Amino acid sequence: MVAAESQSIDDNDRQTQLLRGALDMCLLALLAREPAHGYELVRRMETAGFGAISYGTIYPLLTRMRRLGLVAHEQQASPTGPPRKVYALTRSGRVHLDAWQKQWNRFADTVSAVLDPLDHSPTRS
Repeated sequence: MVAAESQSIDDNDRQTQLLRGALDMCLLALLAREPAHGYELVRRMETAGFGAISYGTIYPLLTRMRRLGLVAHEQQASPTGPPRKVYALTRSGRVHLDAWQKQWNRFADTVSAVLDPLDHSPTRS
């Protein structure tokens, strides 16, 4: 039982590290499809299969990307409360997303090549 719990913790840690390296790119990709507010982006990330991502992760990243000029926001009225900031990709954000996507694809191809060697011989103990 302890081994299973340890594996789960290791898997969660690994998933967190992988997400950390790709989250900004994923958010830009979601915004390239359609502008959204932070809550909607969290929902889209969960729907995409990333699991629960906290608002405390998304909002600071959106703020940083706004400062970098990758996204812009505008206030829109909300039917259930205060106005929402709806984020959209800027031209600079699109340029960065395109470059990051190419970089990611090269990286993923390299990792796949290392993980899937032609020789599937068993490992030695």
